[in-house]
Amino acid sequence: MSGALMVAGTTSDAGKSVVTAGICRWLARRGVKVAPFKAQNMSLNSFVTREGAEIGRAQAMQAAAARVEPTALMNPVLLKPGGDRSSQVVLLGKPVGELSARGYHDGKQERLLGTVIDCLAELRRTHDVVVCEGAGSPAEINLRRSDIVNMGLARAAGIPVVVVGDIDRGGVFASFFGTTALLSPEDQALVAGYVVNKFRGDVSLLEPGLEMLRGLTGRPTLGVLPFRDGLGIDEEDGMAVPLRGAVRESAAAPPHGAELLRVAVAAVPLMSNFTDVDALAAEPGVVVRFVDRPEEIADADLVVLPGTRGTVRALQWLRSRGLADAVARRAAEGRPVLGICGGHQMLGRSVEDDVESRAGAVEGLGLLPTRTVFAAEKTLARPVGTALGETVHGYEIHHGVVEVLGGEPLFRDGRGTPLDGCQQGAVWGTTWHGALENDGFRRAFLRRVAADAGRAFVPAPDTCFVGLREQQLDRLGDLIEHHADTGALMRLIEGGVPAGLPFVPPGAP
Repeated sequence: MSGALMVAGTTSDAGKSVVTAGICRWLARRGVKVAPFKAQNMSLNSFVTREGAEIGRAQAMQAAAARVEPTALMNPVLLKPGGDRSSQVVLLGKPVGELSARGYHDGKQERLLGTVIDCLAELRRTHDVVVCEGAGSPAEINLRRSDIVNMGLARAAGIPVVVVGDIDRGGVFASFFGTTALLSPEDQALVAGYVVNKFRGDVSLLEPGLEMLRGLTGRPTLGVLPFRDGLGIDEEDGMAVPLRGAVRESAAAPPHGAELLRVAVAAVPLMSNFTDVDALAAEPGVVVRFVDRPEEIADADLVVLPGTRGTVRALQWLRSRGLADAVARRAAEGRPVLGICGGHQMLGRSVEDDVESRAGAVEGLGLLPTRTVFAAEKTLARPVGTALGETVHGYEIHHGVVEVLGGEPLFRDGRGTPLDGCQQGAVWGTTWHGALENDGFRRAFLRRVAADAGRAFVPAPDTCFVGLREQQLDRLGDLIEHHADTGALMRLIEGGVPAGLPFVPPGAP
């Protein structure tokens, strides 16, 4: 077998990442060597591969679904927004500069098409199947000329496309029809069918509409996927996180001890790698919420300052909303606070940033004896150490270099030499992402938090975060296997797009 398939979407957050992961897991369970691919990703939620390359974390999750090791080939272009109009461009896992949106779309993007095609070709050479994920919508008619991730890629590589639509939002039929009708005849010729996502109710009531859609477009619906809670793992877009409220990645379970543990995560601007707290939410009896008001952290047992692409901007935001004072009061009372990466930088005495914000020296929160200086070169690493008597694997993605001037280090190597982090009283800071995914360390840390917070909370002894993630990925595979036309998907993968698909007017302007 040697084939490829693209999963596009009528909108952002239609379910492309989930469907791509589901197809990868379905194929992997059939013994197919499959790889995910996203030519260009805009996300602040990223991951570091074994070779030290930075890619979108969604592609790392999809690689786990495919049961293969993630590599830079799977996400050759990563855009990390630094504001409304500019992004850091990460090419083949390494940052190559900062560009405005106009500068990127006015020529830079088109020049990257060759690199993208080469990466896809290498994946196809070493795997049986490559499942490509689009970005946003393929009908972004203002950006089609420079497109390298949707129909531009599909045209260049001759890949059949299925379009996913979120019916939970409403208007899915109009979205499918309009998306198709806004494509040129050449692009339309690659659109082979549709997948309805997040359906609630009786499928038989939907079927007349699906038949009418086929009559209008000449294309079948290849699956109606039911709505399932808790499938949004390793999401790309942190902008909607404050609206998510409580985070619960696993089935709700009662606390193992007598009391709950409440965690409040400050929803800072340009929040990055917010999935660090998913491992906390997976613990029975731990309630995790994203907050943006000081009163929302008043009853929290742990406050987390997460990573951010804009440390200085996040500091200003914390102060303007009264959260900085609220966090300082907590620290003075000996109540637990944890800073991760950008959050760790904010907890220190000062931040000197001539790289991201170019704000120069800025006063930090002063809750840890540290200072941060931003370096031009980005640190990308997969460190290993010990903390609280447990082995910890993490990953680092940062320009800010934290100098520890006091307190106790958090992570040490096997000989006891400090590696990273700082603890003073009940305030903890680390630049390592993913530390809480280590079950032993997470349990030990939560026991310390519970003791400092005066809560009769006991971590469950058998929560395995990796195991829970595997269960979720299997649920994604089940969605495809049980609710999609897998025979039709396999025919597209093996045989390409069927000939003679009709043109739907008016086509691209």
